[in-house]
Amino acid sequence: MRDGADMSKRFIGARQTTIAREIKLQGKGVHSGAPVSVTLHPAGPDTGIKFLVNKRGRIIAEIPAKVEHVKNLTLCTVIGDDSGVTVGTVEHLLAALRGLSIDNCYIEIDSKEVPIMDGSAAPFVEAIDQVGIRELAQPRKYIKVLKPIRVQEGECIGELSPHSGFHLDVEIEFDTPVIGRQRLAFDINPGVFRHELAIARTFGFMRDVEKLWKAGLALGASLDNTIAIGDDHILNREGLRCPMEFVRHKMLDAVGDLALAGYPLLGAYRSVRGGHRLNASVLKALFADGSAWTLVEAPRVREPFVRFPTPVAAVAAAE
Repeated sequence: MRDGADMSKRFIGARQTTIAREIKLQGKGVHSGAPVSVTLHPAGPDTGIKFLVNKRGRIIAEIPAKVEHVKNLTLCTVIGDDSGVTVGTVEHLLAALRGLSIDNCYIEIDSKEVPIMDGSAAPFVEAIDQVGIRELAQPRKYIKVLKPIRVQEGECIGELSPHSGFHLDVEIEFDTPVIGRQRLAFDINPGVFRHELAIARTFGFMRDVEKLWKAGLALGASLDNTIAIGDDHILNREGLRCPMEFVRHKMLDAVGDLALAGYPLLGAYRSVRGGHRLNASVLKALFADGSAWTLVEAPRVREPFVRFPTPVAAVAAAE
């Protein structure tokens, strides 16, 4: 591991973080329509983000939020373990955690899908804001991109290149006057994520609804959690929350999908007509080339020692 001394004052916080207190959330899965309860637990340094799947009061799986655990990328990002236990629609919650620079957290969940909430990351951000974020003693670690990595699948293009921070440049194009071609670019930090991306909701086309239902998908979708697009208009009475909400949501998804690197990225990501599958493919291509990346640390600084007990459920899973 290389020392990240040249990064000393370039980032918001050189230390690892976790949430200050436990967070409980309830909702329903956008695809399953089933009720879901989620509890976020503080976690100690170098834990990373881990999902603890709770079935009838017992943890049956611990799934690290890393790209090697991706099992499905149809309409959402699904991660799982080798025994077949999976958790889907992880991208919005992961985006909130990564967007707010939270490195370590246990996510205990009693269903196969993270709740959709209002279709954005805003409810997760608000819940985290209510409890606060705590810095830990250990320095933050980053995946530093050393050379360009490009993946092209037809007209879809994804590219990671070296950059001193985390830059997103996302372009989408849909054959409807409601969306058309949209492109935005930001240097991502907690302030930008909070004010520019977090409120952007997921969206879908009414023409696809019956096909999705027959496939057992979108059973929990509604105008309360999805921007519904007709032939030439939006069905939601309130309209859009912000200009170019569609591309902003694709950027939010990219933040969540790229969080599956396991560490924050030092790199610039360019996506054209991309989605969950392309985002994951670019990460896999990056890690497949050992000369394209390295793990670096922010400079060490003095910090009071803080002990975070592992959730009882996680201990039970390890036994």
